[in-house]
Amino acid sequence: MQKATIIDKKDPYAALRYKEFRSYLGMRFFFTFAYQMQAVIIGFHIYHLTKDPLALGLVGLCEAIPAISIALYGGYVADKSEKRGLLLKVFIGVFICSLVMLLVTSSQMQPYVPVNYIVPIMYLMVFGIGIARGFFSPATFSLMAQIVPKEIYPNSSTWNSSSWQAASIIGPAMGGLIYGFFGITATYSLILFFIGVALICIFFLKPHPPTFIPKDSIIKSLTEGVKFVFNNKMMLGAMSLDLFSVFFGGAVALLPVFANDILKVGSEGLGFMRAAASSGAVITMFLMTRFSPMNKPWRNLLIAVTGFGTSIICYGLSKNFYLTLAFLFMEGAFDSVSVIIRSTIMQLLTPDQMRGRVSAVNSMFIGSSNEIGAFESGLTAKLMRTVPAVVFGGSMTILVAGITYMKTKGMTKLSLEEINEHTT
Repeated sequence: MQKATIIDKKDPYAALRYKEFRSYLGMRFFFTFAYQMQAVIIGFHIYHLTKDPLALGLVGLCEAIPAISIALYGGYVADKSEKRGLLLKVFIGVFICSLVMLLVTSSQMQPYVPVNYIVPIMYLMVFGIGIARGFFSPATFSLMAQIVPKEIYPNSSTWNSSSWQAASIIGPAMGGLIYGFFGITATYSLILFFIGVALICIFFLKPHPPTFIPKDSIIKSLTEGVKFVFNNKMMLGAMSLDLFSVFFGGAVALLPVFANDILKVGSEGLGFMRAAASSGAVITMFLMTRFSPMNKPWRNLLIAVTGFGTSIICYGLSKNFYLTLAFLFMEGAFDSVSVIIRSTIMQLLTPDQMRGRVSAVNSMFIGSSNEIGAFESGLTAKLMRTVPAVVFGGSMTILVAGITYMKTKGMTKLSLEEINEHTT
């Protein structure tokens, strides 16, 4: 890591100059690609079978419950484990769950799997993926901090998020198109292929011994991570802001309803709608490798969340497919600014020996807020109808940003250097 001292921190490609970081990005890209493909076809297929928007919310709930329940233990395991070996186990578990979904939805298995069993089995496999995710987030968060120097955390966070968003552009679009033209079996086969590619990328990572050796009981070790987060005002504020804004702004889960019933564009249109938000995100993230949002991070975070909520309201009210794509593009752009700022703050403020546990707390706040938000959107759509539910969610997101601003005005003036003082 001695080379890090001569790297220009303003170099937009600083993190990419590390070979292991490039392997890490490949792993993230291909796994996210497969995950996003799967998210599209699970939602569309379940809605096709049930015609119930609440069923879409239950998909998110089935993943969120185990991810939240096991998150703290997953962070503890990530801190005390060798990261590459842990990721291999996680990916194998996801591969098996996806394989089961391929089998139960294939036409060859129809004589053996009653139709009324398919949705419960898919929920069960989503539950299994939620368990794997409880270990995945802490392991990847800890690993990234070990393969790049602290000086370029903002740049590595940008590229890491860009890789995720790039996969989120191609994955949903390809998932919707392949499902529409070739069927669910072909789509799941491709999902399994890309999970396999992600597995191969893991072997190009170096073994990273744990930086945390447990000396106390597991309960005390877990409590340390929770206390660290709750004693850090900026970290807790960022997590809380994202939790409530995404909880109320989880209207993306209702895209299958818009695609099928309101805009009538089918699974192909659904793929492009999912990709529109990610397109806005990845384009914005690539711009942020040169134009950082970290000059006044807390101020910019609040602006981004407000823009996110406004875009959701506009998307909910739109009756034109192309206008909807534009609003989803803006939603993704604002969300990407929030992601970059929050992830950089977390990397800077977290000690190496606590990264897994702090990431686990973050996962409980943020990682599952999308799924819980999806359930909230599905429930409100059931009670209020789809369009009012989306408008309500966007309005509540703006309200959360406003309340947060009133309570944290002093933090809006802090620069990245002032935030970094918390770590010294």
